[in-house]
Amino acid sequence: MRKVIVSQKIKEFRTRERLTQAQVAELLDISAQAISKWEREECYPDITLLPILADTIGCKVDDFFGE
Repeated sequence: MRKVIVSQKIKEFRTRERLTQAQVAELLDISAQAISKWEREECYPDITLLPILADTIGCKVDDFFGE
């Protein structure tokens, strides 16, 4: 079974690309607060945003999931 690791991967890839939460939020047309909540596991991005999010932070949708 694959484990969802979205929150840690969002932060990992975002920081690797040297993007702030505010920059990612602006590119996705959402609030920086939403990005912060995703990274703290308070909530998760809508599944329809995953492809756009992945493209924005330089990863693949599959990278959000682990073994």
